Amino acid sequence: MKIETRPAVMAVAALLWSALLILYIGNCTDIDIMLADAAFDRLTHSFPMQHAWLAEQFNHVILKAILSALGAFSVVLALWDAVRPYRNWNDSRRIGMRVVAMSAVVVPSVISLLKRTSTSHCPWDLQRYGGTEPYVRLLELMPAGVSPGHCMPGGHASSALWLVAIAAFWWPHSKRRAIAVGAGMLLLGGAVGWLQQLRGAHFLTHTLWSAWIACTLVFAIYMLNTKGLAWLRAVGYNSVPRSAQRRSELSKALSAETTRG
Repeated sequence: MKIETRPAVMAVAALLWSALLILYIGNCTDIDIMLADAAFDRLTHSFPMQHAWLAEQFNHVILKAILSALGAFSVVLALWDAVRPYRNWNDSRRIGMRVVAMSAVVVPSVISLLKRTSTSHCPWDLQRYGGTEPYVRLLELMPAGVSPGHCMPGGHASSALWLVAIAAFWWPHSKRRAIAVGAGMLLLGGAVGWLQQLRGAHFLTHTLWSAWIACTLVFAIYMLNTKGLAWLRAVGYNSVPRSAQRRSELSKALSAETTRG
């Protein structure tokens, strides 16, 4: 499979510029605070959406369970194909399925690990919103004696953001559709993160960093399964299971025999 270099370079450039933009939003503007203030009710000293059914039960429990089941199903499909290859799957579909399955595991796992090392606090933990912790920006040092908040990037949004990988089914043969699908999945992940923001669980930049990390990981996974495999094939490795290769070779031989006959 031919892998174009220009789209990959453009993707890397877009990731670099978007990372700088998110850093700017978080460290040089008050957008995070302004949005959290808008979601906070000063009269009741609470986030009204914190325990709302839509945000707490549907978004945080039901939707997450559905998306987790979908991710597990994609992993099962990819593993089954590796053991007993589907005859009607071409290379493009097989690569797309592998990218989706790997993303379903890697994206939430990496974001969860990054959260554990994060010092940032959630809005509802801050003094400004009735909590006990100070507001500290990403590039600022945490004051002495303040425990880490483990709140960034947004973990719940990652339960949907891995779906960006679905775009791999259409890239590169249908780029517009791939971009449209990827953008749609980003919007879905953003909506999941936004409901968490309304609950006081995250700032906007927490969700943005989750989206950036998801896109970066999906891009890396796609490159691994395309350009990486292309390099491996050059040294004699083939990602298509041997049984599928034999069936393909047999089918070609029979077709050639029929043509001669």
